[in-house]
Amino acid sequence: MNTETNDPRGHQGVRWPTTIWMIVFHLGAVAALFYWSWKGLILAAVLAWVAQSLGVGMCYHRLLTHRSYRVPKLVEYFLNVCATLSLEGGPINWVATHRIHHAHSDERGGDPHTPNDGRWWSHMGWILSGTAQQHSQEVLERYAPDLMRDRFIVALNRVYFVPLILLGIILLAVGGWPLLFWGVFMRVTIGLHATWLVNSATHLWGRRRFETDDNSRNSWWVALLTWGEGWHNNHHAHPTSARHGLAWYEVDFNWWGIRVLQLLRLAKGVKLVRLKALPASPDS
Repeated sequence: MNTETNDPRGHQGVRWPTTIWMIVFHLGAVAALFYWSWKGLILAAVLAWVAQSLGVGMCYHRLLTHRSYRVPKLVEYFLNVCATLSLEGGPINWVATHRIHHAHSDERGGDPHTPNDGRWWSHMGWILSGTAQQHSQEVLERYAPDLMRDRFIVALNRVYFVPLILLGIILLAVGGWPLLFWGVFMRVTIGLHATWLVNSATHLWGRRRFETDDNSRNSWWVALLTWGEGWHNNHHAHPTSARHGLAWYEVDFNWWGIRVLQLLRLAKGVKLVRLKALPASPDS
């Protein structure tokens, strides 16, 4: 399925606003190297956990997209705000893109970011000149009708960049340029590339435990960079499972976070895959 144009990859031409902001953030990440700060590094690490784990992995992906578990609305909204700090778009657009990915995984002209349309395309090209998660109202209503009924989510989807701007202002006021460059520019840039590696690397390299209709693979190093999202073949085989790292040695920080919420009685209806024995990986 083509979500936006007749081009088989959804090519829109260069999206200059998005491209300019990507250049700005990458330059800001380079500038951070000239403002070295242990406080900045520690802050970036903490905010990376907040934005990428609590936000993108636990909320946008496992909670909203696949409904792998439920939490009270206030907790859901808090996690959504955390996710906006990643600069990966609003919740509705993010979820719609990922649901399209699962519906048409690795199909040329259907999957928004498959390596079958090019390795660079799957990693970053689709952001610079593809859908960039900017879908029509019709597409959003088709792939994310549940979120379109939530007024808070709809509003946040329109102003998803505001929390990050406010955070940047606070960091600049409190800690000056070092905290701003590390807590925003460096952290966001690394987080974006880590997430994009799930689109590119885990459909190119790694091991396949399950036979699926796509090229998804498990990658331990992508899993470490994304708090557990790199166990991609496991995920595509069992998309609604809240746990992606199925073996004891498959580190899945996002699952551990969900487990903490469950122990606090905040997460309910947690969906898990029940396997008596894990199948051996058919290839490497």
